[in-house]
Amino acid sequence: MEKLRIMSVFGTRPEAIKMAPLVRELASRPEVESLCCVTAQHRQMLDSVLEVFDLKPDWDLDIMTPRQTLSTITSKCLTGMDEAIDTLKPDMILVHGDTSTTFAGALSAFYHQVPVGHVEAGLRTYDKYSPFPEEMNRKLVSAIADLYFCPTMNNKKNLLKEGITQELFVTGNTVIDALKTTVRPDYHFETEELNHLPYGEKKILLVTCHRRENYGEPMKNIMLALRDIALAHEDVELVYPVHLSPVVREAVDSYLRGTPRVHLIDPLPADEMHNLMARSYLVLTDSGGLQEEAPALGKPVLVMRKETERPEAVAAGTVKLAGVDRQTIAAMVGELIDSPEAYGQMAHAVNPYGDGEACRRIADAILWHFGRLEERPGDYQPAG
Repeated sequence: MEKLRIMSVFGTRPEAIKMAPLVRELASRPEVESLCCVTAQHRQMLDSVLEVFDLKPDWDLDIMTPRQTLSTITSKCLTGMDEAIDTLKPDMILVHGDTSTTFAGALSAFYHQVPVGHVEAGLRTYDKYSPFPEEMNRKLVSAIADLYFCPTMNNKKNLLKEGITQELFVTGNTVIDALKTTVRPDYHFETEELNHLPYGEKKILLVTCHRRENYGEPMKNIMLALRDIALAHEDVELVYPVHLSPVVREAVDSYLRGTPRVHLIDPLPADEMHNLMARSYLVLTDSGGLQEEAPALGKPVLVMRKETERPEAVAAGTVKLAGVDRQTIAAMVGELIDSPEAYGQMAHAVNPYGDGEACRRIADAILWHFGRLEERPGDYQPAG
Protein backbone atom coordinates (compact mmCIF):
# COMPACT_ATOMS: atom_id res chain seq x y z
CA MET A 1 0.00 0.00 0.00
CA GLU A 2 1.38 3.42 -0.97
CA LYS A 3 2.28 5.89 1.74
CA LEU A 4 -0.11 8.78 2.39
CA ARG A 5 1.46 12.06 1.29
CA ILE A 6 0.46 14.55 4.00
CA MET A 7 1.67 18.11 3.39
CA SER A 8 1.81 20.60 6.27
CA VAL A 9 1.66 24.25 5.18
CA PHE A 10 2.71 27.15 7.40
CA GLY A 11 4.45 30.49 7.15
CA THR A 12 4.74 32.31 10.50
CA ARG A 13 6.68 31.69 13.68
CA PRO A 14 3.66 30.72 15.84
CA GLU A 15 2.38 28.33 13.17
CA ALA A 16 5.80 26.73 12.85
CA ILE A 17 6.11 26.16 16.60
CA LYS A 18 2.74 24.41 16.68
CA MET A 19 3.16 22.45 13.44
CA ALA A 20 6.77 21.29 13.89
CA PRO A 21 5.96 18.52 16.38
CA LEU A 22 3.12 17.35 14.11
CA VAL A 23 5.39 17.20 11.05
CA ARG A 24 7.77 15.06 13.09
CA GLU A 25 4.99 12.84 14.46
CA LEU A 26 3.69 12.20 10.94
CA ALA A 27 7.23 11.40 9.77
CA SER A 28 7.45 8.73 12.48
CA ARG A 29 4.43 6.88 11.04
CA PRO A 30 5.37 4.16 8.52
CA GLU A 31 2.09 4.76 6.64
CA VAL A 32 2.88 8.45 6.00
CA GLU A 33 5.26 10.51 3.88
CA SER A 34 5.36 13.77 5.82
CA LEU A 35 5.88 16.79 3.55
CA CYS A 36 6.47 20.38 4.62
CA CYS A 37 5.68 23.50 2.58
CA VAL A 38 6.51 26.93 4.03
CA THR A 39 5.35 30.26 2.64
CA ALA A 40 7.80 32.30 4.73
CA GLN A 41 5.16 34.93 5.47
CA HIS A 42 7.59 35.77 8.30
CA ARG A 43 11.00 34.81 6.89
CA GLN A 44 13.48 35.45 9.70
CA MET A 45 11.23 34.39 12.57
CA LEU A 46 10.09 31.28 10.68
CA ASP A 47 13.67 30.19 9.94
CA SER A 48 14.61 30.32 13.62
CA VAL A 49 11.86 27.81 14.44
CA LEU A 50 12.84 25.50 11.57
CA GLU A 51 16.37 25.50 12.98
CA VAL A 52 15.25 24.75 16.54
CA PHE A 53 13.14 21.78 15.43
CA ASP A 54 15.58 20.69 12.70
CA LEU A 55 12.96 20.88 9.94
CA LYS A 56 13.94 21.13 6.27
CA PRO A 57 11.01 22.22 4.06
CA ASP A 58 10.23 20.25 0.92
CA TRP A 59 8.95 23.47 -0.66
CA ASP A 60 9.64 27.13 0.19
CA LEU A 61 7.55 29.89 -1.40
CA ASP A 62 9.74 32.63 0.16
CA ILE A 63 7.03 35.27 -0.29
CA MET A 64 8.03 37.88 2.30
CA THR A 65 8.57 41.45 1.10
CA PRO A 66 9.13 44.71 3.04
CA ARG A 67 5.90 46.24 4.43
CA GLN A 68 3.84 43.53 2.78
CA THR A 69 0.06 43.84 2.75
CA LEU A 70 -2.57 41.22 3.46
CA SER A 71 -3.45 41.20 -0.25
CA THR A 72 0.12 40.52 -1.37
CA ILE A 73 0.58 37.78 1.25
CA THR A 74 -2.63 36.02 0.21
CA SER A 75 -2.14 36.33 -3.55
CA LYS A 76 1.51 35.23 -3.48
CA CYS A 77 0.64 32.25 -1.26
CA LEU A 78 -2.20 31.27 -3.56
CA THR A 79 -0.20 31.39 -6.78
CA GLY A 80 2.87 29.82 -5.19
CA MET A 81 0.90 26.91 -3.84
CA ASP A 82 -0.18 25.89 -7.37
CA GLU A 83 3.26 24.61 -8.27
CA ALA A 84 3.85 23.06 -4.84
CA ILE A 85 0.64 21.01 -5.02
CA ASP A 86 1.14 20.02 -8.65
CA THR A 87 4.69 18.83 -7.91
CA LEU A 88 4.32 17.18 -4.49
CA LYS A 89 0.85 15.74 -5.16
CA PRO A 90 -0.32 15.51 -1.52
CA ASP A 91 -3.23 13.30 -0.45
CA MET A 92 -4.12 15.86 2.23
CA ILE A 93 -2.99 19.37 3.14
CA LEU A 94 -2.79 20.48 6.76
CA VAL A 95 -3.09 24.15 7.66
CA HIS A 96 -2.87 25.70 11.08
CA GLY A 97 -4.94 28.30 12.86
CA ASP A 98 -5.82 31.60 11.27
CA THR A 99 -3.06 33.37 9.34
CA SER A 100 -3.22 34.57 5.75
CA THR A 101 -1.02 31.57 4.90
CA THR A 102 -3.67 29.34 6.49
CA PHE A 103 -6.50 30.77 4.40
CA ALA A 104 -4.53 30.81 1.15
CA GLY A 105 -3.24 27.27 1.75
CA ALA A 106 -6.75 25.95 2.35
CA LEU A 107 -8.18 27.80 -0.65
CA SER A 108 -5.42 26.51 -2.93
CA ALA A 109 -6.03 22.96 -1.70
CA PHE A 110 -9.73 23.40 -2.49
CA TYR A 111 -8.94 24.63 -6.01
CA HIS A 112 -6.89 21.46 -6.52
CA GLN A 113 -9.57 19.29 -4.88
CA VAL A 114 -7.17 18.12 -2.18
CA PRO A 115 -8.72 17.41 1.27
CA VAL A 116 -7.86 19.90 4.02
CA GLY A 117 -7.16 19.19 7.68
CA HIS A 118 -7.48 22.25 9.94
CA VAL A 119 -5.22 22.13 12.99
CA GLU A 120 -6.44 24.40 15.83
CA ALA A 121 -9.96 24.58 14.40
CA GLY A 122 -13.02 26.17 15.97
CA LEU A 123 -11.58 29.26 17.69
CA ARG A 124 -13.95 32.23 17.55
CA THR A 125 -14.45 35.75 18.91
CA TYR A 126 -17.53 36.37 16.70
CA ASP A 127 -16.14 39.81 15.79
CA LYS A 128 -14.88 39.65 12.22
CA TYR A 129 -12.54 42.61 12.72
CA SER A 130 -10.97 41.38 15.95
CA PRO A 131 -8.55 39.77 15.72
CA PHE A 132 -8.00 41.11 12.21
CA PRO A 133 -7.66 39.34 9.81
CA GLU A 134 -7.51 36.13 11.84
CA GLU A 135 -11.19 35.77 12.76
CA MET A 136 -12.32 35.74 9.13
CA ASN A 137 -9.37 33.57 8.05
CA ARG A 138 -10.36 30.78 10.43
CA LYS A 139 -14.07 31.04 9.58
CA LEU A 140 -13.30 30.80 5.87
CA VAL A 141 -11.02 27.81 6.45
CA SER A 142 -13.83 26.13 8.41
CA ALA A 143 -15.99 26.33 5.28
CA ILE A 144 -13.29 24.58 3.23
CA ALA A 145 -11.86 21.98 5.62
CA ASP A 146 -12.64 18.27 5.65
CA LEU A 147 -11.08 17.33 9.02
CA TYR A 148 -11.21 19.56 12.09
CA PHE A 149 -8.67 19.20 14.90
CA CYS A 150 -10.11 21.19 17.81
CA PRO A 151 -7.85 21.94 20.80
CA THR A 152 -10.80 21.95 23.23
CA MET A 153 -14.39 20.80 23.52
CA ASN A 154 -15.46 24.46 23.43
CA ASN A 155 -13.87 24.81 19.98
CA LYS A 156 -15.83 21.76 18.81
CA LYS A 157 -19.06 23.27 20.14
CA ASN A 158 -18.40 26.44 18.13
CA LEU A 159 -18.22 24.39 14.94
CA LEU A 160 -21.31 22.37 15.83
CA LYS A 161 -23.23 25.62 16.26
CA GLU A 162 -22.18 26.55 12.73
CA GLY A 163 -23.54 23.31 11.32
CA ILE A 164 -20.22 21.49 10.99
CA THR A 165 -20.86 18.04 12.41
CA GLN A 166 -18.57 15.56 10.64
CA GLU A 167 -14.88 14.70 11.17
CA LEU A 168 -14.49 16.77 14.36
CA PHE A 169 -11.74 15.65 16.74
CA VAL A 170 -10.81 17.16 20.12
CA THR A 171 -7.04 16.79 20.34
CA GLY A 172 -5.57 19.28 22.78
CA ASN A 173 -3.19 21.92 21.46
CA THR A 174 0.03 20.93 19.69
CA VAL A 175 1.92 23.75 21.41
CA ILE A 176 1.95 21.65 24.58
CA ASP A 177 3.68 18.90 22.57
CA ALA A 178 6.27 21.48 21.48
CA LEU A 179 6.93 22.64 25.06
CA LYS A 180 7.78 19.07 26.09
CA THR A 181 10.78 19.17 23.74
CA THR A 182 12.08 22.70 24.39
CA VAL A 183 11.89 23.54 28.14
CA ARG A 184 14.82 22.35 30.27
CA PRO A 185 15.92 23.39 33.78
CA ASP A 186 19.60 23.50 32.69
CA TYR A 187 18.90 25.57 29.57
CA HIS A 188 21.59 28.11 28.57
CA PHE A 189 20.43 31.08 26.49
CA GLU A 190 22.19 32.04 23.27
CA THR A 191 20.90 35.58 23.89
CA GLU A 192 23.52 36.37 26.53
CA GLU A 193 21.50 39.13 28.23
CA LEU A 194 18.94 36.52 29.30
CA ASN A 195 21.54 34.53 31.23
CA HIS A 196 22.15 37.55 33.51
CA LEU A 197 18.60 38.51 34.46
CA PRO A 198 17.94 38.47 38.23
CA TYR A 199 15.77 35.32 38.25
CA GLY A 200 14.64 34.62 41.81
CA GLU A 201 15.68 38.07 43.05
CA LYS A 202 13.18 40.07 41.00
CA LYS A 203 9.93 39.29 39.23
CA ILE A 204 10.52 38.87 35.50
CA LEU A 205 7.56 40.00 33.38
CA LEU A 206 7.58 38.67 29.82
CA VAL A 207 5.90 40.97 27.29
CA THR A 208 4.79 40.56 23.68
CA CYS A 209 2.66 42.98 21.66
CA HIS A 210 2.18 42.99 17.90
CA ARG A 211 -1.48 42.53 16.90
CA ARG A 212 -2.74 44.58 13.95
CA GLU A 213 -5.93 45.55 15.77
CA ASN A 214 -3.73 47.15 18.47
CA TYR A 215 -1.94 49.43 16.01
CA GLY A 216 -2.35 53.12 16.81
CA GLU A 217 -3.92 54.36 20.05
CA PRO A 218 -4.26 50.92 21.71
CA MET A 219 -0.57 50.18 21.21
CA LYS A 220 0.37 53.62 22.55
CA ASN A 221 -1.72 52.91 25.67
CA ILE A 222 -0.06 49.49 26.09
CA MET A 223 3.45 50.94 25.78
CA LEU A 224 2.66 53.66 28.32
CA ALA A 225 1.17 51.06 30.70
CA LEU A 226 4.36 49.00 30.45
CA ARG A 227 6.41 52.10 31.25
CA ASP A 228 4.16 52.85 34.25
CA ILE A 229 4.62 49.29 35.55
CA ALA A 230 8.40 49.44 35.29
CA LEU A 231 8.59 52.82 37.02
CA ALA A 232 6.15 51.87 39.79
CA HIS A 233 7.72 48.54 40.77
CA GLU A 234 11.43 48.39 41.51
CA ASP A 235 11.18 44.66 42.17
CA VAL A 236 10.28 43.83 38.54
CA GLU A 237 12.17 43.60 35.26
CA LEU A 238 10.25 43.63 31.96
CA VAL A 239 11.63 41.61 29.06
CA TYR A 240 10.10 42.47 25.69
CA PRO A 241 11.20 40.59 22.56
CA VAL A 242 10.10 43.22 20.05
CA HIS A 243 8.31 42.03 16.91
CA LEU A 244 9.98 42.92 13.61
CA SER A 245 6.94 44.85 12.37
CA PRO A 246 8.03 48.47 11.66
CA VAL A 247 4.77 49.72 13.21
CA VAL A 248 5.50 47.90 16.47
CA ARG A 249 9.13 49.03 16.54
CA GLU A 250 8.15 52.66 16.00
CA ALA A 251 5.72 52.49 18.94
CA VAL A 252 8.34 50.89 21.19
CA ASP A 253 10.93 53.52 20.26
CA SER A 254 8.47 56.35 20.84
CA TYR A 255 7.06 55.36 24.22
CA LEU A 256 9.15 52.66 25.91
CA ARG A 257 12.80 52.76 24.90
CA GLY A 258 15.10 54.04 27.64
CA THR A 259 12.73 53.14 30.49
CA PRO A 260 14.58 51.67 33.52
CA ARG A 261 14.23 47.91 34.10
CA VAL A 262 12.85 47.35 30.58
CA HIS A 263 14.89 45.01 28.38
CA LEU A 264 14.06 45.45 24.69
CA ILE A 265 15.49 42.56 22.71
CA ASP A 266 15.06 41.04 19.27
CA PRO A 267 12.54 38.24 18.70
CA LEU A 268 13.67 34.98 20.28
CA PRO A 269 13.90 31.48 18.84
CA ALA A 270 11.15 29.18 20.09
CA ASP A 271 13.34 27.34 22.58
CA GLU A 272 14.64 30.59 24.12
CA MET A 273 11.14 32.03 24.36
CA HIS A 274 9.79 28.90 26.03
CA ASN A 275 12.61 28.75 28.57
CA LEU A 276 12.35 32.48 29.33
CA MET A 277 8.62 32.00 29.89
CA ALA A 278 9.34 29.11 32.26
CA ARG A 279 11.53 31.42 34.38
CA SER A 280 9.19 34.42 34.28
CA TYR A 281 6.73 35.54 36.94
CA LEU A 282 3.88 36.36 34.57
CA VAL A 283 3.17 37.07 30.91
CA LEU A 284 1.65 40.19 29.32
CA THR A 285 0.64 39.60 25.73
CA ASP A 286 -1.74 40.23 22.85
CA SER A 287 -0.60 36.96 21.27
CA GLY A 288 -2.75 33.86 20.92
CA GLY A 289 -0.19 31.12 21.43
CA LEU A 290 1.19 32.48 24.69
CA GLN A 291 -2.27 32.14 26.22
CA GLU A 292 -1.83 28.38 25.80
CA GLU A 293 1.89 28.05 26.47
CA ALA A 294 2.18 30.05 29.69
CA PRO A 295 -0.59 28.21 31.62
CA ALA A 296 1.15 24.92 30.79
CA LEU A 297 4.17 26.33 32.64
CA GLY A 298 2.12 27.65 35.58
CA LYS A 299 2.44 31.30 34.57
CA PRO A 300 -0.48 33.76 34.81
CA VAL A 301 -1.34 35.59 31.59
CA LEU A 302 -2.83 39.05 31.18
CA VAL A 303 -4.18 39.51 27.65
CA MET A 304 -3.88 43.04 26.30
CA ARG A 305 -6.88 42.79 23.99
CA LYS A 306 -10.61 43.44 24.28
CA GLU A 307 -11.55 39.79 23.74
CA THR A 308 -9.99 36.38 23.32
CA GLU A 309 -10.83 33.37 21.17
CA ARG A 310 -9.44 31.23 23.97
CA PRO A 311 -12.13 31.55 26.67
CA GLU A 312 -11.23 28.16 28.18
CA ALA A 313 -8.19 29.66 29.91
CA VAL A 314 -10.25 32.59 31.20
CA ALA A 315 -12.82 30.15 32.59
CA ALA A 316 -10.06 28.05 34.15
CA GLY A 317 -8.55 31.14 35.77
CA THR A 318 -5.11 31.01 34.14
CA VAL A 319 -5.80 33.98 31.84
CA LYS A 320 -7.45 37.36 32.42
CA LEU A 321 -8.44 39.99 29.88
CA ALA A 322 -6.71 43.26 30.68
CA GLY A 323 -7.94 45.18 27.64
CA VAL A 324 -5.98 48.09 26.16
CA ASP A 325 -6.61 50.75 28.79
CA ARG A 326 -3.40 52.12 30.31
CA GLN A 327 -4.60 52.33 33.91
CA THR A 328 -6.38 48.95 33.85
CA ILE A 329 -3.32 47.07 32.58
CA ALA A 330 -1.07 48.68 35.20
CA ALA A 331 -3.57 48.00 38.00
CA MET A 332 -4.02 44.32 37.09
CA VAL A 333 -0.27 43.78 36.96
CA GLY A 334 0.11 45.57 40.27
CA GLU A 335 -2.37 43.22 41.93
CA LEU A 336 -0.49 40.13 40.74
CA ILE A 337 2.80 41.62 41.93
CA ASP A 338 1.51 42.68 45.35
CA SER A 339 -0.98 39.89 46.18
CA PRO A 340 0.41 36.35 46.58
CA GLU A 341 -3.17 35.11 46.87
CA ALA A 342 -4.28 36.61 43.55
CA TYR A 343 -1.11 35.32 41.89
CA GLY A 344 -1.51 31.82 43.32
CA GLN A 345 -5.09 31.50 42.10
CA MET A 346 -3.93 32.04 38.51
CA ALA A 347 -0.63 30.17 38.68
CA HIS A 348 -2.12 26.98 40.12
CA ALA A 349 -5.24 26.77 37.93
CA VAL A 350 -5.61 23.73 35.66
CA ASN A 351 -4.31 24.24 32.12
CA PRO A 352 -7.17 23.33 29.72
CA TYR A 353 -5.07 23.00 26.56
CA GLY A 354 -3.63 19.54 26.54
CA ASP A 355 -1.41 16.75 27.78
CA GLY A 356 1.29 16.78 25.12
CA GLU A 357 -0.42 14.07 23.03
CA ALA A 358 -2.21 16.28 20.48
CA CYS A 359 0.06 15.32 17.57
CA ARG A 360 -0.47 11.62 18.22
CA ARG A 361 -4.26 12.13 18.21
CA ILE A 362 -4.11 14.15 14.97
CA ALA A 363 -1.94 11.58 13.21
CA ASP A 364 -4.27 8.80 14.35
CA ALA A 365 -7.31 10.74 13.11
CA ILE A 366 -5.73 11.20 9.67
CA LEU A 367 -4.93 7.49 9.42
CA TRP A 368 -8.47 6.63 10.53
CA HIS A 369 -9.92 9.02 7.95
CA PHE A 370 -8.00 7.25 5.17
CA GLY A 371 -8.93 3.79 6.43
CA ARG A 372 -5.45 2.97 7.70
CA LEU A 373 -6.59 2.72 11.33
CA GLU A 374 -9.62 0.73 12.43
CA GLU A 375 -10.58 2.56 15.60
CA ARG A 376 -11.46 6.26 15.71
CA PRO A 377 -9.13 8.05 18.17
CA GLY A 378 -10.75 9.25 21.38
CA ASP A 379 -11.15 12.93 22.25
CA TYR A 380 -8.85 14.73 24.67
CA GLN A 381 -10.37 15.11 28.13
CA PRO A 382 -8.74 17.77 30.36
CA ALA A 383 -7.97 16.88 33.95
CA GLY A 384 -9.84 18.41 36.85
